Amino acid sequence: MVSEFKAAFGDDAKSDLLSRLTRIRWPDEGTATDWSQGVPLPYMKELCEYWSNDYDLERVTKRLNRFAQITTNIHGTDIHALHVRSPHPDAMPLIMTHGWPGSIVEFLDVIEPLTNPTAFGGDAANAFHVVCPSLPGYGFSGRPTGTGWGVEQIADAWVELMVRLGYERFGAQGGDWGAFISIKLGQVAPERVAGIHLNLGVGSPDVLIALGDLTPEEEDYLGRFQYYADNEAGYSTQQSTKPQTLGYGLADSPSGQAAWILEKFHNWTDCDGDPRNVLSWDVLLDNISLYWLTNSATSSARLYWESLKAIFLDFAAVEVPVGYTLFPKDSFALSERWAKTRFPDLRHYSVVEKGGHFAALEQPATFVDEVRTAFRSMRD
Repeated sequence: MVSEFKAAFGDDAKSDLLSRLTRIRWPDEGTATDWSQGVPLPYMKELCEYWSNDYDLERVTKRLNRFAQITTNIHGTDIHALHVRSPHPDAMPLIMTHGWPGSIVEFLDVIEPLTNPTAFGGDAANAFHVVCPSLPGYGFSGRPTGTGWGVEQIADAWVELMVRLGYERFGAQGGDWGAFISIKLGQVAPERVAGIHLNLGVGSPDVLIALGDLTPEEEDYLGRFQYYADNEAGYSTQQSTKPQTLGYGLADSPSGQAAWILEKFHNWTDCDGDPRNVLSWDVLLDNISLYWLTNSATSSARLYWESLKAIFLDFAAVEVPVGYTLFPKDSFALSERWAKTRFPDLRHYSVVEKGGHFAALEQPATFVDEVRTAFRSMRD
């Protein structure tokens, strides 16, 4: 059964948040003045002051409720999704999957151009019926009560979700966890997946590295990943090993939850040192508030425990058509020839000028253009 849904936060949850924001016990200031030890104390104080005094706690639910939403129970867990049908009857069904520490908030500015391109100066031939599910344990989706909700089970659930919504064949799009889930969809359900578009470079260039045959761009891509592994990956180690222990801190402290997320928006966006250069406080807090007010810090982190090791052991080829867009500030990047080793039917490869890990949120117009272009040759 598929049920209609409206997003809402309880008054008690909102009052509790505001109360906690007045009683933060701050740590001492870092010994480094930049972001190298984490979010600087003055920056966090400014964000939390805005959150407490100026941010509209109903803003994110108002934004979500502009779109049709559904819930349905799959494998014992309620799945929440935005489901926006195009006015164009020949539109292509498309499931778009977010990652961590993002959410369906990432897609709110791209849904209308994708579903109704003619209203934005585009062509009806590029229209999509868009489905944006919240991952299990994230946002308004249910929290799995047992183990097993890794990438493969999520991909299986996404197939069931699309069938319940009336879509027998569809495209898949994703970055971060959404990239791994989209790839898995192409592997386990190629008869249903017309093609996929990725904005995260997920491949295995091991053979070319062993041969020492690297272009300057590939040297740069490897350097980016090595920097990430050496300096930015501590969160994934914690979340993939002891997410429950981490959760006791994040579930009890809004400033802690905010910092845990905000650091990634600083490090992974094309922001020239300050996330506010590309995203407003309001947009950043839409995403942070969705995590806090649904108490999903712990349940969202468990996806790393379920699947982090597995995804870096599986580099099997993906036979369905694939498009890949490299946003220049993402840490995971593939050259075109690296991409072809994993995706033999690579239909689209593009390196764009701006953007980072949260592509749809940072550069919505570019993201829309890339999705349209990638799927143009994949429509049945």
